[in-house]
Amino acid sequence: MRDILIIANFTDAPSEKGNNRFHYLAEEINKTGNVELVTSSFSHDKKIQRTVTMEQLKTASYKFTMLYEPSYKKNVSLRRLYCHYILGKNLEKYLRERKLPDVIYCAVPSLEVGKVAASYAMKNNIKFIIDIQDLWPEAFRMVFNVPLLNKLFFYPLKQKANFIYSSADEIIAVSQTYLKKVLKVNRKVKKGLSVYLGTDLSTFDNLAEKEKLTIKPNNELWLGYVGTLGHSYDIKTVLDALKLLQNKGIHNIKFIIMGDGPLKSEFEEYAYKLGVNAEFTGRLSYRKMVCILKQCDIAVNPISKGAAQSIINKHADYAAAGLPVLNTQECSEYRNLVEEYKMGFNCENRNSRDLAEKLFILYEDDILRENMGQNSRKLAEEKFNRLKTYSQILTLINKDQRT
Repeated sequence: MRDILIIANFTDAPSEKGNNRFHYLAEEINKTGNVELVTSSFSHDKKIQRTVTMEQLKTASYKFTMLYEPSYKKNVSLRRLYCHYILGKNLEKYLRERKLPDVIYCAVPSLEVGKVAASYAMKNNIKFIIDIQDLWPEAFRMVFNVPLLNKLFFYPLKQKANFIYSSADEIIAVSQTYLKKVLKVNRKVKKGLSVYLGTDLSTFDNLAEKEKLTIKPNNELWLGYVGTLGHSYDIKTVLDALKLLQNKGIHNIKFIIMGDGPLKSEFEEYAYKLGVNAEFTGRLSYRKMVCILKQCDIAVNPISKGAAQSIINKHADYAAAGLPVLNTQECSEYRNLVEEYKMGFNCENRNSRDLAEKLFILYEDDILRENMGQNSRKLAEEKFNRLKTYSQILTLINKDQRT
């Protein structure tokens, strides 16, 4: 049996019931080979050190290893980069003590971990596959954007990223947008593979069929959002749009915000100030999120102007739930999907009036909502269903030859 080493420091532990790409891949690979998933002791989402018991470890079908990484509070900070550096050093030590794997499958970012994995693979002639989840340092620019300091701060990160990209024997990315950028650096890989994060539709549907966690009033229309409450997500424009509709006498739209993040309190205060009907649920288990999302009528994808995101987790969840989408994201790849599948409306970024007008169209037209929702589910079945799309990743991992 081939020995596959997956390295991903932003993933789920066996005790964390999430919907992570690497947990899913590890379980699938383990059916035909030996697989180990190496990750961080620090939960990036919860901002706490993980406590995983032996009993919880036994629930995983594969070997699960945590390496120590110090804690950090802010996603964009020097402290976070230091913590990744320590994790990279601990990974370097662990790899020296571990037997050589046949394949290393490494999530990028973080860059420190990716650089250690790339160097180790090159030194030992190991097939090295990278899975691009985000583009660093590009993702930091909208938060830390001081022109004079940007070159000094971002140049070392860019050099590390390019080293990782150029070292890969195979490249997978969560979007075509990311893949194109990485292929410009790598001269060995001809095509690469774009596989959306997606979801397991059968699991999603089973969760959605379970008992409803809340009772939805018949006279309410629910607008749903799932994800982080941070600088990349323009929740305020959505709240402004709801206020505009409220001023026109529409009071039965409820905005349900599922998630947590550094700006949660600020968004809550803004909603209270405007007097709109918004419920902040905080961070939910995947099961609870699916149950609530499935009861929503419309989903909103309010990505901030200049954000680096392309195709992300919420896109798959919205499509799996069969919801029409109001989209402000500038990424052409997702905007094209919205247009191609006729699954919602693209809106002008930062334009609450445009968003309000298109929300009103969906509010007024039950049949249009239903048709666009069906089209959204069609997108899920064709491009976001892991059972179908992840077979491409498994095939690539099992290829014998290096590029």
